[in-house]
Amino acid sequence: MSARISDSTVYSHLWGTDELRQIFDERGRLQGWLDVLAALARAQAAEGLIPAGAAETITAELRVDRLDLDRVARGTRETGHSTLGLIHELRRVLPEPAREHVYVGATVQDVTDTWTSLATRAVGGIVWRDLRRIEDRLLDLAVAHRDTPIAGRTHGQPGAPATFGWKAASWADEIRRHLDRLREGAPRWLVGQLGGGIGTLVAYGDRGLAVRARFCADLGLADPVISWLSARDRIAEFGGLLALVTGTLARIGEEVYELQRPEIGELGEPRPEGVVGSITMHHKRNPEGSEHLNTLARLVRANAGVLLESVVSQHERDGRAWKAEWVALPEVCLLSGTALRLGVQLVEGLEVRSDRMAANLRTHLGGTQNPSDAGAAAAMVDLVVARARRARSEESPSWP
Repeated sequence: MSARISDSTVYSHLWGTDELRQIFDERGRLQGWLDVLAALARAQAAEGLIPAGAAETITAELRVDRLDLDRVARGTRETGHSTLGLIHELRRVLPEPAREHVYVGATVQDVTDTWTSLATRAVGGIVWRDLRRIEDRLLDLAVAHRDTPIAGRTHGQPGAPATFGWKAASWADEIRRHLDRLREGAPRWLVGQLGGGIGTLVAYGDRGLAVRARFCADLGLADPVISWLSARDRIAEFGGLLALVTGTLARIGEEVYELQRPEIGELGEPRPEGVVGSITMHHKRNPEGSEHLNTLARLVRANAGVLLESVVSQHERDGRAWKAEWVALPEVCLLSGTALRLGVQLVEGLEVRSDRMAANLRTHLGGTQNPSDAGAAAAMVDLVVARARRARSEESPSWP
């Protein structure tokens, strides 16, 4: 039984997705580490530092299902070292000619930071996919409701006429900026890490830079130029972007939450078959999806703050920084993935009640739009849609 509600059999769907759990669960993470070690062995063999046969054996044999994870756990506790239990287990399961050549000249962070970059690539691909799906639906809403009148609100009160398409276009434009940030950040985030004890590659002599270049290329990552054992800005930046993304989804959710109140009734979130609002007040249709987007965004911001704290680290390595990331980064990613899933469901199933929008406009603002106001709003919708369509035609549907 798990003590964390996010891992609960009953409630885990609220705090993560199966797709993302496959990246961060125990076996997925360990297999990722093993893949990194296999790439390291291949790079070392290519530079003549270990026998080619040993690299081939390591590549073939490093499979998480061959490991005794209880033995790894005991070794980790007994030695007090993050990966020594794993190293002992690898040397136990590898054939004699290869065991002395696994994990040579690398440090814990070489393995875990490089895997973090690989995990970032996988997570970023999911974020990119879902953001584009959300953007696509919001652009459709902007076009369909380009001229649908609605009361614009400031400080929670009706202020001046607008259109719902204009509102949807503002959401789409913000989503587009996150897509831009994802694209621009990829070269900074998707880099390998190989430096040894303090990051100087001293264990590989004059072959260090060549080994690192081969190692990164093998994994499809960029060479970092200089080791980043204590430079944690990359991970903090990625976590910060996910905090921004979930903040935008919460902003959209807040609008839907407010505008579906019965006394306003301009929007409605989708309600799947069988969903119950209240077991004591049967007339209620609770805004569970839009509400939960706010909850998720709060938790992402909190954990992204931990990642930001790690930017302040000491000397050439500081365990206080990167070990905190082991907890905070998966949380940020799992929670963000859930928010994106909910965001897709929300916008794709959104009910737009244009009759209520028009009625509220008449009630609170005394009539309909001024033609010049409607024209300006429509022109802005056209600009947003055109810019987004142009960007989508020029970018890959996948990331990076």
